Amino acid sequence: MSKVFVNVGLSLDGYLAPDGMTMENPGYKNWGAKWGALMSWLLKQQHMRDNLKLGPGGETGAENELARRTSERIGANIMGKRMFDQGERVWPEEAPFHTPVYVLTNQKREPWVRPGGTTFYFVNDGPERALELARASAGGRDIRIAGGADVIQQYLKLNAIDELEIALAPVLFGSGRRLFENLGEPASTFRIDNVLHGQAATHLRYVRQQA
Repeated sequence: MSKVFVNVGLSLDGYLAPDGMTMENPGYKNWGAKWGALMSWLLKQQHMRDNLKLGPGGETGAENELARRTSERIGANIMGKRMFDQGERVWPEEAPFHTPVYVLTNQKREPWVRPGGTTFYFVNDGPERALELARASAGGRDIRIAGGADVIQQYLKLNAIDELEIALAPVLFGSGRRLFENLGEPASTFRIDNVLHGQAATHLRYVRQQA
């Protein structure tokens, strides 16, 4: 069966996104520079440059292989409306997912088909229904809960996350959207599976312990 996993960057003080991270406020609390520092390791990798069509070059070491393996395992993505709204403005025409993407939203909207294999589906029936649809379309590959923080928290509350992959960057946001809050009493427990040390991030992989 498909695994359900989270793969995100996280600041040293626990934030998934800096405060005020919207396209309407490009200079608010210098969020662009903070986000750039958080994701700098990924933007240097050859795999990401190829995916975003940024031209030749990029690093080809262990972190690049990590990014490549992550992309190749994904059969479907799930995200929230806030993440989609921001991404819709900045993603290239060939959006960088190349899978079905299920957007949790109250808005009714027809599927949005993009070049390169990405189709966005807008799910009005909650996180469990989105996961059901993602499993059906993933073709046996895994399902990534892409974000934002509130969506990841919903799936943690549902005990639906099998793996957490966190790129912990040595940057401090001070405020923003925390990854681990509003969880109540999570049913899942995790164990460390792997650690990869990079110059701009430490890559932590946790897997859910079976009862």
